[in-house]
Amino acid sequence: MKHRLTPLATALLTAVAAPAIAQTAPAVLPEIKVQERADKDNYAAATSTIGNKAGADMRDIPQTVNVVNRAVLNAQAATTMSEALRNVPGITISAGEGGQIGDNINLRGYSARTDVYLDGFRDRGQYSRDTFNLEAVEVLKGPSSMLFGRGSTGGVINQSSRKPNLRASGEVTATIGTDSYYRSTLDLNRPLSETSAFRVDAFVQDSESTRDVVQNKRFGVAPSLRLGIGTPTEIILSAFIQRNKDIPDYGFPVVNGKPINAPASRYYGYTDDRYDQDASIASVSIKHKIDKDTTLQNRTQYAKYTTTASPTRVNVTGTYPVGIALDKIVAVYNPGDRVIDDSSFVNQTDLIVKRKLAGVQHTFTSGLELAKDKYANAGYTWSGLGNVNLAAPLYVAKPATAVRTASTQTDSDATSVALYLNDQIDLDPQWKLVAGVRWDRYRASQSAYSYSTKVRTDLSHTDNMLSTRAGLIWQPTEMQSYYVSYGTSFNPSTETLALSASNVNLDPEKNKSIELGTKLDFLDGNLSLNGAVFRVQKTNARTTDPLTSVVTLSGDTQVQGIELGIVGRVTSAWQVMAGYTLLDGKINALKETSGGISAVGKTLPNTPRHNVTLWSTFSPAQQWEIGGGVLYASRRYLNNFETAYVDGYHRYDATIAYKQKDYDIRLNLQNLTDEYYFETASSGRATPAKGRGVLLTFAYRF
Repeated sequence: MKHRLTPLATALLTAVAAPAIAQTAPAVLPEIKVQERADKDNYAAATSTIGNKAGADMRDIPQTVNVVNRAVLNAQAATTMSEALRNVPGITISAGEGGQIGDNINLRGYSARTDVYLDGFRDRGQYSRDTFNLEAVEVLKGPSSMLFGRGSTGGVINQSSRKPNLRASGEVTATIGTDSYYRSTLDLNRPLSETSAFRVDAFVQDSESTRDVVQNKRFGVAPSLRLGIGTPTEIILSAFIQRNKDIPDYGFPVVNGKPINAPASRYYGYTDDRYDQDASIASVSIKHKIDKDTTLQNRTQYAKYTTTASPTRVNVTGTYPVGIALDKIVAVYNPGDRVIDDSSFVNQTDLIVKRKLAGVQHTFTSGLELAKDKYANAGYTWSGLGNVNLAAPLYVAKPATAVRTASTQTDSDATSVALYLNDQIDLDPQWKLVAGVRWDRYRASQSAYSYSTKVRTDLSHTDNMLSTRAGLIWQPTEMQSYYVSYGTSFNPSTETLALSASNVNLDPEKNKSIELGTKLDFLDGNLSLNGAVFRVQKTNARTTDPLTSVVTLSGDTQVQGIELGIVGRVTSAWQVMAGYTLLDGKINALKETSGGISAVGKTLPNTPRHNVTLWSTFSPAQQWEIGGGVLYASRRYLNNFETAYVDGYHRYDATIAYKQKDYDIRLNLQNLTDEYYFETASSGRATPAKGRGVLLTFAYRF
C-alpha cells in the first residue's frame, strides 16, 4: 500500500531531515546542461527567475513580466537600475518625500519602495543601485505576496546577478563622456575545475551632471564562487559591495501646483551636501537534487546598509500669485539630515517536487522563510541656514555659524515567518493551472527617543496574513499562451519599519488583482509579443480624517489598464524592445481633503495615463550597429487632489557601435534633443532630468 504526504508536510519534514537526506540519498547522474545561448546580443528572454522559485519559461508565468537583459543595458549604456527601468512601461520614479531616499519606484501607480529584490531576496537598503554585476532586471506586474510576502501591490523588481560558469571569459570597459563622466568595469569568469568556477564583477565611476554641483563617486565589487556545477549538489557563495559618495540632487520646489520655472541646470542646496551609501551583502545558496524529480534548496542572505544623508531641500511657505517672478520668492533651506543603519538576515528553504497524481502532472513548490530586519535612524536638525532667493542661489557650503543638533533616535526591528505552497498542474498538453497560498506572520517593534522632549516611545504590532495566487493558462500551440490570473497582496502599516501612534494598531492594507493576457511568439520564436488587461485594487487604503487626523482603513483605490509589449528580432539584423501602458488610476474612497478639495474621484498620484517605451537597433553590416529609442509619458499628478503635476515629455536616445570579436566601440547619445523635463517628482518637489550627454565606451574581451 502506498502512502503519500501532502506537499506542505513533505516540505517541512524534508527541511528538518535535510542533512540525513543529503548523506543517504543515492547517487544521481550529473545533470546535462543546455549550452549557453550563443546569441548574447538578443533582447528577448525566454525564461525568468521572478515568477517561480525554480525559474520558468515566460509563457508559463500567468502575469506580465518585463525583462531588461544585459544586451539592452550594454546597448543603452544604462548603468543604474532607474535607467534600466526606463524600458519598462508603467513605472515612474518618485522624488522620495517623507524621508525616503535612494531608488523610489512606483509600479502600476503603487509604491514599490520595499519591493526591490536581489536574486530573490528583498533588497531593503536606501541606495542608488548600479547594474555592474547584473545579468538582467526583471519586473513582475501585479500583487505577488504569495511569492514574495509583504508588499508588491503593483508588482516587484528583481535584480538577477551574473553567475560563474564553466566558460573562461573576461571583459573590461572604459567609458568617457561629457560632464566629466569617467567609468570603468571588469567582468572576469574563470573555471577552477570541471565542476567549479569563480567570477568577479567590479566598477568605478566619477561623474558630474548637466545639473550644477551634482556629482557621483561610486565603486563596487561582486565576487562569487560556484561549486558542484552539473552535479547533484551545487553551492554558490557570493558577496556584493557598493559604495556611493554623491552630492544629492533634490531638484526644484513645487509652487502653485508646478515645479518652478528655473533653468534646468540650477541647483538649490549647499555644496557640502552629501549622500553616502554603503551596501554590503553576503549570500550562500545550496541546491541538492535528491532525484530527477525532487530538488531541495536552502538560501541565506545577510545584508547591511549604512546611509549618511545630508541633503538640503528648499521649502516655499505661504502663497504666491500664479506667474510670479522667481526673484520675488524666498524659500527656506530645509535639510534632511540623518544617519541610517539597516540590516536584514533571511533564510529560505524550498522543496520542489514533480509528481504524477491521478494521471496529472504536478510541480509542487513548498517552503519556509525566516527573516530578521533591523533599522536605526538618527535624525538631526539645523539652525542658522537662512533663506534663499530662488532666482539667485549661491553655490556655497553651509554657513560656519549653522548649528547641527540631534533631534530623534529611532530603533526598529521586525521578524517574519512564512510558509508557502504553490502547485503547477499540467492538466493536458494545452492547459495548465497554477495555484498557491502563503501564510505570513510579521511582527515589528520600535523604540523612538526625542531629544527635545526627552520622551521615549515604544510601539509594536503583529500581523498574520494569508496570500493567494491562481492562474489558468491555455497553450494551443508552442507559440501561443493565453492566461487569466488572480492574486492578492498585503501592506502592513509597519512595512518600512516606521511605526507611529496613528498606524501601529492598523491591520494591513489588502490588494487584489485580476489580469487577462497573452504571450505570443513569432518568426520561429525570435520575436515575442505580450498583451494584458488588468485591474489592481487596494480595498482598504489608509486614509486620514481631515477633522480628527485619525488614520483609518476606509479608503479604496484602483488602477486598471492595458499593457502591450514586443521584444526580439524582427530580422537577424533588426532588434526591437517596445512597450505601452494605459493606466486609469482612480481614488474611489478617501477621507482626505486639501483646501476644501476632496480626493474622491481624483487620479491616483504618479500614474501617467499613457507611457510608451521604444528601443531598436539595426546592423547594416556585421560589424556595425545603429539604433535609438524614445520614451514618452503623459502628465502625472503629484498628490491625491490633482492640484500639483508635472507635464508629459518625450525623450530620445541614440547609439552607434563598431563591433569586433575581441572588442567593441560604442557611442551613446542620451537625451538627444536636450529635453527639459521632470522624470523624478513628488508632491513637494521635482528634479529636472539630466540634459544632453555623450558617452564613448571601449569594451575589450579576453
